[in-house]
Amino acid sequence: MTTDQDLSMDGQSARAVFAAKGTDVTPNKDQGVIKVVKRQGLDGDRPMIGDRVMVHYTGRLLTGKKFDCSRDRKEPFSFNVGKGQVLKAWDIGVLSMQRGEVCTFLCKPEYAYGTAGNPNKIPPCSSVVFEMELLKFEGEALTDDGGIIRRIKVKGDGYTNPNDGATVDVHLQGSCGGRLFDCRDVSFIVGEGEDKSIPLGVDRALDKMQRGECCILYLKPKYGFGSEGKPEYKIGPDKDVVYEVALKDFQRAKESWEMDLSEKLDLVGDVKNKGNQYFKAGRYYQAIIQYQRIVSWLEMECGAGVEQQKRIQDCIVTAHLNLALCFLRIKEFSQVIDNCNKVIELDKGNEKALYRRGEARLLRNEFSLAMADFQQVLQVNSSNRAARAQISICQSKIKEHHEQDKKTYANMFQKFAERDAKTRRTKRRRDESERSGMNGEVGIKRRRRSQDCLP
Repeated sequence: MTTDQDLSMDGQSARAVFAAKGTDVTPNKDQGVIKVVKRQGLDGDRPMIGDRVMVHYTGRLLTGKKFDCSRDRKEPFSFNVGKGQVLKAWDIGVLSMQRGEVCTFLCKPEYAYGTAGNPNKIPPCSSVVFEMELLKFEGEALTDDGGIIRRIKVKGDGYTNPNDGATVDVHLQGSCGGRLFDCRDVSFIVGEGEDKSIPLGVDRALDKMQRGECCILYLKPKYGFGSEGKPEYKIGPDKDVVYEVALKDFQRAKESWEMDLSEKLDLVGDVKNKGNQYFKAGRYYQAIIQYQRIVSWLEMECGAGVEQQKRIQDCIVTAHLNLALCFLRIKEFSQVIDNCNKVIELDKGNEKALYRRGEARLLRNEFSLAMADFQQVLQVNSSNRAARAQISICQSKIKEHHEQDKKTYANMFQKFAERDAKTRRTKRRRDESERSGMNGEVGIKRRRRSQDCLP
């Protein structure tokens, strides 16, 4: 095992130590990053490309002079390894480590700070030494809720990714609880994986993948097969699943800027129908993908005439209304309100938008705002019975809320009164006790004076 003393020498000696005891971890074996293990890590996985890693590190020049240290800041450093977020030497070196491992890397300038160095810290064309401890690592979260975690086994090529509507060729292996249930080559359209029994999480991860990439996806039930499970694969409800996905090839769909307005309007009908198909099947997340495509195509477009502009507006209004309904089904009420607001900006008296916004507000316990929406619905259509019923519910909820407030405040005031009474009683007892003590002292003094008097 190499110690700090072994490495705190002049540059020539340090290179000799690394040459004698180190391992070249660069892919092309050019001695650019040489590793010496100081403490073995735990047996098991190593980080994969894209993993979120947490490390402690100390950086030194070959003279032994320290130029950076996370421990001095009392805070470990985190980054996504293999993504070019840090020095090239770090991306290479950390991928070679195990959890808990401590090692030292000798890094050539081309893998560290290059010919420029780092002003006031690192001279130009300097080799540097980093001591690193890998504290922990975990897969890359592709969604805010952590429902899709990716770990990259093989990095892909290029800088382009499939987009919604792209045709992809993939190899899939799906497992649940260690049991392989799906293994096949399949082609499908991104956003329509449901048609090929491909879970939402795999579909949504593809726009983060590159050609040739192979990754492992850990899917929570929301992004797997949900509360229904997948009987044909013998998967029960609310099960986590794991997919290994290799993206063999893809053909991107045209982006919005690559299509003229006529082409977009021609495609809208088919995309809307696909969204409606998913909605009727209860596949709300898949329906959302389709309706959002329509909005992204048309929201910045202007028609050549009144008729074409009306057609654009009608398509956008319908897409937002359908999005609001989907988000209502999956209980994302803020999204419901946002989409309804966009409709109301275009059509102030839109009955469906007002009603759906009222539903969302009612479910968010915003009873007064909800009632105002339902009252506006009646102004647009006085025969809307559902809106009248909802107003009654809002009034009942408001009354119930007021009654609850009264009870809360009554209890609060009662507690305040009891506390004040208790405080007064305590103060009264203390005052009485003090008076009693004073009277006792006066009596004692009087007796003493009487005893001191001559007979």
